[in-house]
Amino acid sequence: MRVLVVGAGGVGAAAAAIAARRSFFSRFVIADFDLSKAERAVADDRFVAARVDASNISDISDLCRQHGITHVLNAVDPRFVLPVFEGALAAGADYLDMAMSLSHPHPTDPYHLPGVKLGDDQFAAAPRWEAAGRLALVGMGVEPGLSDVFARYAADHLFSRIDEVGIRDGGNLVVDGYDFAPSFSVWTTIEECLNPPVIWTRSAGWHTTVPLSEPEIFDFPGGIGPVECVHVEHEEVLLVPRWVDAGRVTFKYGLGSEFIEVLRTLHKLGLDRTDPVRVGATTVSPRDVVAAVLPDPATLGDKMTGKTCAGTVVTGLDPDGNPRSVYLYHLVDNEWSMAEYGAQAVVWQTAVNPIIALELLAAGTWQGSGVLGPEAFDAVPFLDKLVEYGTPWEMRDQT
Repeated sequence: MRVLVVGAGGVGAAAAAIAARRSFFSRFVIADFDLSKAERAVADDRFVAARVDASNISDISDLCRQHGITHVLNAVDPRFVLPVFEGALAAGADYLDMAMSLSHPHPTDPYHLPGVKLGDDQFAAAPRWEAAGRLALVGMGVEPGLSDVFARYAADHLFSRIDEVGIRDGGNLVVDGYDFAPSFSVWTTIEECLNPPVIWTRSAGWHTTVPLSEPEIFDFPGGIGPVECVHVEHEEVLLVPRWVDAGRVTFKYGLGSEFIEVLRTLHKLGLDRTDPVRVGATTVSPRDVVAAVLPDPATLGDKMTGKTCAGTVVTGLDPDGNPRSVYLYHLVDNEWSMAEYGAQAVVWQTAVNPIIALELLAAGTWQGSGVLGPEAFDAVPFLDKLVEYGTPWEMRDQT
C-alpha cells in the first residue's frame, strides 16, 4: 500500500505519527500547501514530504501518479473534499476522508427541509467509483467514523430492533492561558454548529431543525461528567440510516454554554459567513478572519488538560426482546496522547481511525467499491484493531 495524506495540519501530522509505528504500507507521502509543515511530519525513510494544492484536481492526481499512490487520505478541511476526492479517482486510487462534501441549506425552508445534504455530491458520484472498481470510504474519522462503527456493531451484535442511534460527543478539555480556544478547526466547527442540523426518522426521512436546539444534559464517562449537548449538523445522521435500520438518528455535541454563546454571537455579527467582504482595498472571508485570530488547535496540546469522549447511544430491544440502551464510547486523555504521540487528544482521536481503516484495507479484511460509509463494513475487526493500537473502546449499559 502506498498512501498519500493531503494536509499536514494537526490531524495529518497525527496520522503520520500513528502510521509510523505500523508496517502495512511501503510509502507514505504527506503533502501540504506549506511544504515545511509536511517536512516536519516525516517520520522515517518510508515517508516523503510534498507540496500540493488541495483545491486543484490535477495537482492531486499528478502527485498520486508520481508516487504510485494506491490510497489517498484527505486530512484538509471540508472545502477541499471534492477536488481531493476527484483527484484520487482520476489517478485510479482509493480514497478516505474524515468529513464529507459540504451541505447547502434549503433556499426557502432551511429549518424544516434539507437542501443539499452533507455527502450528497460524493454519493452522486458513486456509479463512477463503482465502474472504476475503486473505493471511496467517506466519514472515516472519529465522528463520523468510529461512531458509525459503533452503530454497525450494535446492530449486528446487541439489538434485535433499534429505536434510536444518538451520537453524543463531549469532553472536559481546558486550554491554559486562553479564554476561548477551540480544540478542533474553528472553520469546521462553525460550519457544523451553525448550519441547520439534520435528523433522521423512519417515518419522515431526513429533515432539519434549528441549530443548537433541544439541549440535554448528558453524563459522559471517564470523569468528564454532565455536559450540555445540542443538535448540530453532522455526517452520521446522513450515513447511519443508509446501512443501519433505526427509528431515529441524531447528533448532539457537548459544546457547553459559553461556546454556544460565542457561536451565536459570531452568527449575529455575520462573522460565520464564508462569502468574501471588502475591507479597504482587499476582500476577506469573515470566517477565515475568525480562524486566523484564534490559535491553531494543533499547537495547543502542551497547554491542554482533560479528556475527550466520542460515542454512540443505541436504544431499542436486545436479541431476547427486552428494552436496552447502551453507550459505546472511546476516551482519550490529552496527557496520554501528548506523551505517547505528541498530539493533542482531539486531533489524535480523529487521526487514529483512518489509519486503522487503511490497515484493514491493506490486509483485505475490509473490501468494497463505490462510495461507502464505515457502516458498510464488519465492525469487529476495526474495534479489535483499536484495542491493538493501545486505545480500547468501552461500553456503558444505560438501561
